[in-house]
Amino acid sequence: MPITLLIIAITCIVSFMAFKNSRLMNDLILWPPAIARQREYHRLVTYGLVHADFNHLLFNMITLFFFGRAMEGLFTARLGMLGFALFYIGGLVVSILPTYLKNRGNPNYRSLGASGAVSAVLFAYILLAPWSRIIVLVIPMPAIVYAVLYTGYSIYMDRRGQGNTNHSAHLWGAVYGVIVTLLVDPRVLPHFLDALLRPSF
Repeated sequence: MPITLLIIAITCIVSFMAFKNSRLMNDLILWPPAIARQREYHRLVTYGLVHADFNHLLFNMITLFFFGRAMEGLFTARLGMLGFALFYIGGLVVSILPTYLKNRGNPNYRSLGASGAVSAVLFAYILLAPWSRIIVLVIPMPAIVYAVLYTGYSIYMDRRGQGNTNHSAHLWGAVYGVIVTLLVDPRVLPHFLDALLRPSF
């Protein structure tokens, strides 16, 4: 089974179980004091296995399904069979670390969802195909345009600090996805720059 499908299957199963089991949800969600005081470091990964509701889960998993399959080949070729799994898990950890450090003494803060790692996958894909068409809220647009709009919106909303969405994780996930992809395969950078000069939407 492709690693992408395995990640989706595990995430869906655990999320559905947590929807009906508050104890499981509380054991897996990112709750900073549990990490800082009780050393429950697994939460830096398991928070990505649970979601707020079905729509939250569906959006993340659909995005991962389409873009994860495209990226899995690159990471498997460069890092081996588990390469994409390592990239994805790294995305979960790196994208949430700034949030954890900022809130490690806050007992009222919680975060959940795979959005940071999914953002890493999406931005890694954009390096490979910046002019590919993606659908955003039924509106088709080039992937690179979406990346610019997404980044600007996330920065703006993160600075406002309002709402329940962890925009910081989205941003750091995107940064991680770009940097790690370029480190794993440096040929991606000249490919990306060349593709930018050849719009094909």
